[in-house]
Amino acid sequence: MTHACIFTITRTLNLKVEETLFSGRSFVPEVISTFPTKFGTWAAWFSLKSSLDLSLPFKPLRLIHMENKESSSSRGALIVLEGLDRCGKTSQSGRLYKYLDEQGHSVESWRFPDRNTGVGQMISSYLANESQLDDHAIHLLFSANRWEKRSLMEDKLRSGTTLIVDRYSYSGVAFSSAKGLDIGWCKAPEIGLLAPDLVAYLDISPEKAAERGGYGGERYEQLEFQEKVARSYSALCDPSWKVIDATLPVVDIEKKLREVVLDCMMACQKGKPLSQLWPSQVKPTECQHE
Repeated sequence: MTHACIFTITRTLNLKVEETLFSGRSFVPEVISTFPTKFGTWAAWFSLKSSLDLSLPFKPLRLIHMENKESSSSRGALIVLEGLDRCGKTSQSGRLYKYLDEQGHSVESWRFPDRNTGVGQMISSYLANESQLDDHAIHLLFSANRWEKRSLMEDKLRSGTTLIVDRYSYSGVAFSSAKGLDIGWCKAPEIGLLAPDLVAYLDISPEKAAERGGYGGERYEQLEFQEKVARSYSALCDPSWKVIDATLPVVDIEKKLREVVLDCMMACQKGKPLSQLWPSQVKPTECQHE
């Protein structure tokens, strides 16, 4: 009697497998519906499969997808644009995003601070001179704003989406250290955030930037302070940096940016591993100019 029951269950399961294989529908054997749901449908299925010594002629499509996703090292690239205020980062970020999107790449445009979060709104109020905060406190808020997006950032990159980010940790450290805070202290809360695959630094003198429209609208847009920020940036340059002359015509900057970004994306698609800020063995280097 027992063998007859096992044969019946086995036949039912195999028929369902064959039906699903050729129909393309998701496979959840009807027999499993009688199992206690707290063990989970798939847990029950594999337990039953093991006890009956069944063998599937194929792997369920969902499992194949999960295995492929885990084994694949291809990913999106983390591209960061940095520079002094009014260097053209936001404009070039938008142009780069539009170009990659039109080319069919999975890409998103991000910006820090992200003023849509609770922390970001506090930062926005501070930058607009609507509130006052201690320099240490505002630095930690900027860092917290980046940590708010850390998990989502990694998920996006691992899923194959390239992120174009307007300002990142380098801005936080450069601006805070320009106020006189210790650069090591400024770096500390950033350690563990994802390291960019490419930092495109749009290079412009503080004097040239001050001549551009809209300058002076926010707290940090002061010539003397921007000169200090420029010196702080120079102390942060590492092998991931590419320096692009921000005084060139817009189309020329765009062309140079596309070249270095596409090269970076190719390296990430070939399996370049993710890394974190700030590895102690990476020391500031002379910036590579494009």
